[in-house]
Amino acid sequence: MEYRKLGKTDLNVSLLSFGASPLGNVFDETNEEEGIRAVHAAIDQGINFFDVAPFYGDTLAETRLGKALKTKRDSVYLATKCGRYGNGVFDFSHDRIMRSIDESLERLQTDYVDLLTVHDIEFGDHEQVVNEAIPAALKIREIGKARYIGFSGLPVRYLAKVAREVDVDTVLSWGHYTLLADEINDELVPLSLEKGFGLLNAAPLMQRILSEAPIPVWQSSPQAVKELQPKLIALCREYDLALSDVALKYAVGHPVIATTIVGMNEQRQLEQNVRALDIQIPGELLQRIHTLVAPVKNQFWFEGKPENNLPKASIHHD
Repeated sequence: MEYRKLGKTDLNVSLLSFGASPLGNVFDETNEEEGIRAVHAAIDQGINFFDVAPFYGDTLAETRLGKALKTKRDSVYLATKCGRYGNGVFDFSHDRIMRSIDESLERLQTDYVDLLTVHDIEFGDHEQVVNEAIPAALKIREIGKARYIGFSGLPVRYLAKVAREVDVDTVLSWGHYTLLADEINDELVPLSLEKGFGLLNAAPLMQRILSEAPIPVWQSSPQAVKELQPKLIALCREYDLALSDVALKYAVGHPVIATTIVGMNEQRQLEQNVRALDIQIPGELLQRIHTLVAPVKNQFWFEGKPENNLPKASIHHD
């Protein structure tokens, strides 16, 4: 396993991270014992960064991850989130964030997390996120319940806007560096280099579009993007490769992103993902994928408050 420094933190994180949302039955029913085996196998394979949130399965993912890591806490970096709770339930107030960390620590059976992320900030009121939620997270860092803090979200230009206004240790972007999208490079990557925050990428398989698994009914990508799945699967098969392996290998290849978070809940899946790190993607295959994806590249949907979905600016390179 390869490791990279996460921004200016002292965390050297594995290139591949364990996304624990599937432990909360977010995609399918997860067998708890199998989920715990997957967590332990991940540690054995050198994965040292585990990412979870109270929102995943209404606290179920945190509870299960806490059980799995009970005797392994010192061998991993543990990240959780705050601000997003049940379906459609957001609370970015100072008091809720302060309570949230204590609830998470109890479920995770630990007295601190390595990273606390303010979750999906595009759903919050901008002023409240910047003036209440982030300061509350900074206070939690100060008292030692989190070693580092950051924020996450889908609209990548909004993440860049907020990252210019506050000083955090990390920014977690999802869906914006995959075989289908590269908008993370427009503003967020240069900004992370300039300000020194660590960059995390999640959902490299774009909620299963870039895999052989059925796309969940709740997946919000435009239909034209979803319709690429069978074509991409067939294309990769011509080279005896699985689409999910190609998608994962491609995502972890970004030179500036410290780690890529992939949702996992089975040992078999974990082992396949680790093996994918060693595949070589033929240049010709990559070219053909890019050509196929080009008409729908960087096509997203809106999430959160409309004012936080910023229009694409014309990028000026001086």
